[in-house]
Amino acid sequence: MKALEYAMMMCDTVMNEYDAPDLPQKGRFHYIQGVFLSGMEKVYLETGDEKYYNYIKEWIDSNIIEDGSIRFHYRDKLDDLQAARLLFMLYDKTGTAHYKKVLDNFIGYLERWDFTPQGGFWHMHNKPNQMWLDGLYMAGSLLAPYAARYGRHDLFDLIYRQIKIMFENMRDEKTGLLYHAWDCSRKAEWADKETGLSEEFWGRAIGWVALSLVDMLDFFPKDYYGYKAVCGYLTGLLESVVKYQNLENGLWYQVVDKGSVCGNWTETSCSALFTYSIAKAVRRGYLGKNYADYAICGYDGIIKSLYLENNRVYMPSICAGTGVGNYDHYISRPRGINDLHGVGAFVMMCCEMEKLLIETEE
Repeated sequence: MKALEYAMMMCDTVMNEYDAPDLPQKGRFHYIQGVFLSGMEKVYLETGDEKYYNYIKEWIDSNIIEDGSIRFHYRDKLDDLQAARLLFMLYDKTGTAHYKKVLDNFIGYLERWDFTPQGGFWHMHNKPNQMWLDGLYMAGSLLAPYAARYGRHDLFDLIYRQIKIMFENMRDEKTGLLYHAWDCSRKAEWADKETGLSEEFWGRAIGWVALSLVDMLDFFPKDYYGYKAVCGYLTGLLESVVKYQNLENGLWYQVVDKGSVCGNWTETSCSALFTYSIAKAVRRGYLGKNYADYAICGYDGIIKSLYLENNRVYMPSICAGTGVGNYDHYISRPRGINDLHGVGAFVMMCCEMEKLLIETEE
């Protein structure tokens, strides 16, 4: 079966289980649905099958009121912004004014966000001065395309500042990996009293960063002063990540650098995010073609982890959403089947791998 066919099968599996308005986290405009539907958007763009577009639109319309407000979301949590990126396509296809209004409103939220003294987004209002890696995806997937589309150079500056702060303060020099979170005030219970850093390298959070960087580079102008730096951050991170791939099964661990430590386990959502990012970085020329082998190994490992039943596909070992903690915290998190975190990452990965595999065969 081709990679794109796996992506379609996964989308169909979820569609058969949930009507669009009933996706998990029902009634909340949230990144969990947004991640999955971002993957479905890629499937729609590759196949042109209107059922995927209609499903995305139905979910959006169940959450947005015609005056441009959202039925329910937390305006002070970055997690509740990501799904707005789906509105670019809907606005293009329909010209519906309130889709654009939501986009404008959300950009306004980010411009008025709470910032650390360094200029970094607080991850949420009740977590003062805390930056979490996840937030780069939540904000960046909206800011970068908006900046490119509407000529907002200042928004490129805003998102570049987030990237720079994270890599200057959250990157470990020894491993090249990124700690899950940083509290510049050193007040959080998980924060190191000297560095403000959390203890561990959590797979999915690093995966969000990798995906964010490789996707945002589609929008950054090549003559932007920070463009080469962003390319460097991306390649440096992926060159570090591949060192921790379990080559026996192709996957990465829940706590990335501790594969041999008791209790750790290979986690599929981060593996899909890393595979996607490596594959796209190879195709775009940010990484050498020799790195395609890591992506193919990751893809094969994830495909082998699936099980199929009655024309449906099931993806295991997906970490539930999680806060910041120590090693025991991460390895003790529940593992789900077809949790939308992993499903969305899987669908995106399959769409990207379809292109990479075609190119490697040519």
